[in-house]
Parts: sequence; structure tokens; C-alpha cells
Amino acid sequence: MHEHTVRATTGSGVVEGFTRHGVNRWRSIPYARPPVGALRFRAPQPPQPWRGVRYCHGFANCAPQQRRYTMLGVGKYQPMGEDCLTLNVVTPQWPGAEPDHEPLPVMFFIHGGGYLMGSSATPLYDGAALARRGCVYVSVNYRLGALGCVDLSSLSTPDTPIDSNLFLRDLVMALRWVRENIGAFGGDPGNVTIFGESAGAQAVATLLAVPGAEGLFAQAISESPASGLVSGPETAAKIAGKFAALLGAGSDDGAEIVMRARPRDLVDALDTLLVRSLDDMDGAFSLGPTFGDEVLPDDPFVAMRRGAAHKVPLIVGTNADEGKLFTRFMKLLPTTEPAIERLLSTADPEARERITAAYPGYPRPAACVALGGDFAFGTAAWQIAEAHGAHAPTYMYRYDYAPRTLHWSGLGATHATELLAVFDIYRTRFGSALTAAMDRRSALKVSRDLQSRWRGFSRSGVPGDDWPRYSDPERAVLVFDRQTRVEYDPHAHRRTAWEGFSLASR
Repeated sequence: MHEHTVRATTGSGVVEGFTRHGVNRWRSIPYARPPVGALRFRAPQPPQPWRGVRYCHGFANCAPQQRRYTMLGVGKYQPMGEDCLTLNVVTPQWPGAEPDHEPLPVMFFIHGGGYLMGSSATPLYDGAALARRGCVYVSVNYRLGALGCVDLSSLSTPDTPIDSNLFLRDLVMALRWVRENIGAFGGDPGNVTIFGESAGAQAVATLLAVPGAEGLFAQAISESPASGLVSGPETAAKIAGKFAALLGAGSDDGAEIVMRARPRDLVDALDTLLVRSLDDMDGAFSLGPTFGDEVLPDDPFVAMRRGAAHKVPLIVGTNADEGKLFTRFMKLLPTTEPAIERLLSTADPEARERITAAYPGYPRPAACVALGGDFAFGTAAWQIAEAHGAHAPTYMYRYDYAPRTLHWSGLGATHATELLAVFDIYRTRFGSALTAAMDRRSALKVSRDLQSRWRGFSRSGVPGDDWPRYSDPERAVLVFDRQTRVEYDPHAHRRTAWEGFSLASR
């Protein structure tokens, strides 16, 4: 295995990476000062410069979370720590080594994981396959859970200040780092595409409405954005109070208590809070962005509808069987009749009737799973496409492809399976095992098609001449499958049934 070192000079100092399998990689480059000590719960600060060469050969910490989520391989776990604000860069071998080399488009990936788990070091997000096809790939860590994605700013005091929307501030800081430094890696700072999946897709959609992110990206791709993760200030303050109480805080020492708490205790308290909020469905998931501050002045959907969001080209979509994953793992979605009835219990009877009627056979299991998937992901994708599509080029997709092994296992084209195509996993040993039942050719065909569209979009903002923009009333949706095709307003009855329903408005 041929390997040698490569160096690049950033604004903070020289970073050394390595070359392997036709790509250059730099791992865990700091894009901000470690948010530790007095900087816990504060906006990220620029990284401190270093002397000499910083070795970026291995992954450093991921954000604090439950250890089981940090597995990188059999018996191998990534270390965790609050000092986690780093990013990784993968480039084709020697981009820009020749003086006349055109700078490459940049693809900036934001991982998912419900805002409480995940890491840019996850092998799935490696990005080498994308880089080999002609881009500079960047993947980023941001503060998760209570340290970054629960808005505790209502606990703030003059002695113990706490900032809001920390994970969004982290992502903006990382995008600024890209604008200032990516040229040294052969990337084009003027052509950055942000893309993400699940909570990462929701972060992408939210960044469209973050004034501080203006001009930092030229395109955006939101794969299965999660619904119901945006809170207003009152809800956020209520959640912050409950969270601090779980750590033993009284009415006036919340800021001190959360500042002193061990990361492990913050992670455990958040788990308890999530279980309780699922039981009482109290109007919001406890994690995600809060609108109403200088970082995010408006609810992102409202900003999009008003035309106040960044008018960049956008791809947004969902998978055919989103909900099936959550019947097996991470049972966070309402995919059973009791959970759905609880979800709809405060909706007016007409809305409850309209929504359940859109899923023929309800309350049979298949209808419940489809309803839960639409509630969690479909509603966000439809709302984003409608709102953004009125002001900027917007393309909607549905990912239907699944090899027979996934159909046999009962998962189908469930949540996150499009990542297998995006990151070219069907070419790997794991991917070959998934396509053992004569599906290799179709899996590679779908992967090639999806990647070439993402790549074309990252170059020009257009994902192919045969993919019409999403606009009212046609509502064109590109369906990725064995035979990729365009459908017009598929599942219109499901889309319209949810109009006007919102957890936050309850």
C-alpha cells in the first residue's frame, strides 16, 4: 500500500496528511479553538496558530455522546471529548500541483444522528470516492447534544454567559475556515456545496436561513431532513429548565450547574429528557436550532417562504421507506397506532381524520410506518421544497432503490440508505455482501447516476437536464430506482393531508 505525506499551509499553520489509494487525506484539522473551560457553551473562537507542522494523520475526538455510537470497527471506538471542533479534507492526489489546474468544487458534509450522536470519522462518510471523481471533500464535527444542540442560553447569567445555537455557530465557523483555507488544498472557495443527511440535512436547510452563512456556500443538498426540530425561545427555555433540573439545579443556579457538569452527566441527563419528552410529546424534540436570536432570526420555513433565505440552488428529498429503520433501531418515531394516536391527540378531529385517511389501511402496521416516516421526514422535505422552490431553483427526489437483501430484511429503501449510493459503498466489500442476490449491476447503476447528479450539481447548480425543477403546480420529483424516472406530485394526498399540522403549534 503506497503511502507518502502531503502538506498544506493554512491560516493557522502547516498541516501534514497522507496519500493512500489515489487520494490525499488530512484528518482532524482544528477549525476553532477547543470549546473547553470558560469557552464551554460559548460561540466558537478562531483556532490558535501553531509553530512547525501539525500531524493530521489520525482522527482525534468526536463530540461527547453515548459510547456505543462511537464505534469505528469491531471493538474499535473513537475517543470522545469536548475538544472536537475539527474537520477532515480529502482531495484527489495532487490537485492543483500543476499551475494551470482549475480549482475543484468543494463538497462539505454535515453528518446526521439526531443532533445527539455521530462523527465525521464514521467509515461510511470517508468521501474518497467523491474526491476521486473530482472534488475536494470536507467533513465536519460540531458540538452535539447538550453541549451544542440544546439551547441553554435562557440559563445565562452575567457571571456565566451561555450562547445560543452553538452547533450552527460551529458550522458557520467551519464554512469560514473553508472559504479562507480550502484554496491551499486545490478547492474553489467560491464554489462550496453543503450537504447532509437526517439531522445533518435539517442543519443544511437551517443554514439557508442563517444570515452569517451568506456567501459561504453556493449550493445545498438536504437528504431526508428531519421535521419538528426547530424551537421558539419559550419552548427552548422550558427545555433548558427541565434539563438543568435533571442535573440538580434550582431556579437560579442552572448556568453554574451545567458549566460544572461532567460531559458524561450531560449526555445521561439528555437521554432522560428525551425519553420523557417522547412520553409526553410536549410540542418539540429537545434538540436542534432555536429561532429568534442573531444566528437564526426566523423559523427557517418562514424565512424561506418570505424569500429571506439564501437563494441558492437546492436538492431536497426523502427515501421511500423512511420509517422502517425506526421500527427496529432508535425507536424515536411514532410508527405504531398508540404512538400515532398520542401524536395526533391534540390536533383537531378533522386534521386527525384527514391525516390517517391519507394512509389506506390505517392502523395496519405498513400504514403506521409510512405515516411515521412522513411525519418525521416527508413533511419537512415537502415544506422546504414548496417554500424554497418559490424563490430559487429547487429539485426534489425520492430514493426508492434497495437491493433484495434490504427488502428481505424488511428495511427496504429506509432512512439513510441513499448514503450507500452517495458514498459508493456498493463498490466495497460490505456493499458486495448487500448485493449478493444478483443486484450488483443495478446498485452500481443507481450509485453512478446519483453521484453524477450530485457532482454536476456541485459544479453548476444543475443536477441534469432531465430533472425538472420543483414548482407549483407540477411538483416534479425524480425517483431513483432500477429505472430512474420523473413523477409529478406523487403522494399528493399524503402531502396535502399534513398541511397546517405542526407539533410546535400545539
